[in-house]
Amino acid sequence: AGGLKVSDPAIDLAVISAILSSSMDAAIEPGVCLAGEVGLSGEIRPVNRMEQRIGEAEKLGFKRFLLPKYNMQGIDKKNRKIELIPVRKVEEGVRELFG
Repeated sequence: AGGLKVSDPAIDLAVISAILSSSMDAAIEPGVCLAGEVGLSGEIRPVNRMEQRIGEAEKLGFKRFLLPKYNMQGIDKKNRKIELIPVRKVEEGVRELFG
């Protein structure tokens, strides 16, 4: 009877951003992808398979990708068609998304 069942913690940042978008009555611009686990104090935790997630987002035509700062280590930043935006806290993501 309703609800949302998600097994991948990487969806946390996207769900929180969608809720904030609705409550602020402010749209997230098209072409933005988000991935990251969110802790109780708002920290954005790293997630698995980030290189694969970025590659899929590029293939799907996304232009910007907000991801955990801690996932930037080991990510190939050369020849990317997508802007990678590392964030440490939800507040940083909110500033990037809503100004």
